Amino acid sequence: MSQSKLKDVSAGHEKLYPNLIGGVLEALETTFGKDVYADKAIERLFKANRRWGARDRAFVAESVYEIVRHWRFLWHMLGEEPTLKRRKMYHIFAFYRLIKGRYLPPDPKWNEVLAQWPDLQKRLTDINDPNIRESFPDWLARLISPGKDWASLAHRLNQPAGLHIRVNTLLSTREKVIEILQSEGIDATPLAYSEVGLTLSERINIFRLDSFQKGLYEVQDGGSQLIAPFLDPKPGERIIDACAGAGGKSLHMAALMHNKGQIIALDVEEYKLNELRRRASRNRVDTIETRLIDGSKVIKRLRHAADKLLLDVPCTGTGVIRRNPDTKWKLRDEYFQRVLSIQREILDTYTDMLRPGGKMVYATCSLIDDENRLQIDAFLERRKGEYTLVRERQILPTELDSDGFYMALIQKNG
Repeated sequence: MSQSKLKDVSAGHEKLYPNLIGGVLEALETTFGKDVYADKAIERLFKANRRWGARDRAFVAESVYEIVRHWRFLWHMLGEEPTLKRRKMYHIFAFYRLIKGRYLPPDPKWNEVLAQWPDLQKRLTDINDPNIRESFPDWLARLISPGKDWASLAHRLNQPAGLHIRVNTLLSTREKVIEILQSEGIDATPLAYSEVGLTLSERINIFRLDSFQKGLYEVQDGGSQLIAPFLDPKPGERIIDACAGAGGKSLHMAALMHNKGQIIALDVEEYKLNELRRRASRNRVDTIETRLIDGSKVIKRLRHAADKLLLDVPCTGTGVIRRNPDTKWKLRDEYFQRVLSIQREILDTYTDMLRPGGKMVYATCSLIDDENRLQIDAFLERRKGEYTLVRERQILPTELDSDGFYMALIQKNG
């Protein structure tokens, strides 16, 4: 957990204002009581409290995210079932502050927790179950953990993610972008595993920087930066990005192709394609054509049209829990099953766009085998003899400073 502190200079210690504590509890109640993701709950809260300064907002956001990350653990330590009763929520806030060694001002609302604190301290070292210590639902841990060092992975998934950017090599180089960022007061260092990646020393609103507005880079997790090169796009090829979203990987492929060839970016959401067009303009990319998937004919018209195909399919997002910690509590089995069905449908229909002899990459930001290798095994069995698995890669946050991803390179026989 982060150890940053808010200081009241005049008092010489942290100052906690009741309205900020109330804001933390309100965001938690929205997150867990109204099934709203924490980032949206915080966004709503900030819009309703526009007078809060940057430090106030940082305090609220950090407190909310950290309590969401450790929700199960905190309630377990207090020996109670989770509830949204305000009195008990004050107890959770107090315990969260205590275990982080943070200042807790005198207040009768948390006297009960303070009285228990000596016993709670003793219990902190007695928890051996990683699902409790790292706050994961048992059913989700069972899905993710096979074949992995679950204790280490679960712990890593509770560490806030860093801020990575991908240099737009059509307009600049990594070395030059480092210099430009330094002139803007930002320290950046190269990612060891990505030739075009940088990690920033602190989280900032990078979108306000002149260097971003000029299209010199895009915000993209380092692990995500490995997916486009896995497909090995070449200048002059015709590539279809069939689940393009806002187009981060389409833009990366355009750079790898030196802006020569054609990329057809497909998605079922028009607003995402609109954002892709804006980003492409900022990146000085003119080889991307966007098409809305508003019916089956869009896919049928592109039969055997692609030299290469990228299927960055919808998934549970378990690989990006560091960024979206409440995925642990929002994910339901019915959604998981629906995602598996969507993935199967995409594999069975979108692959017709790939020409014989062409290659495709199937990718997820998931850590669950059912969405990854098992999904590919089932596809290859259904289409026996038509496709060949060339290679695959599972990226774990314990191996790289990145989110979790899976990618499989598959050739269409012909």
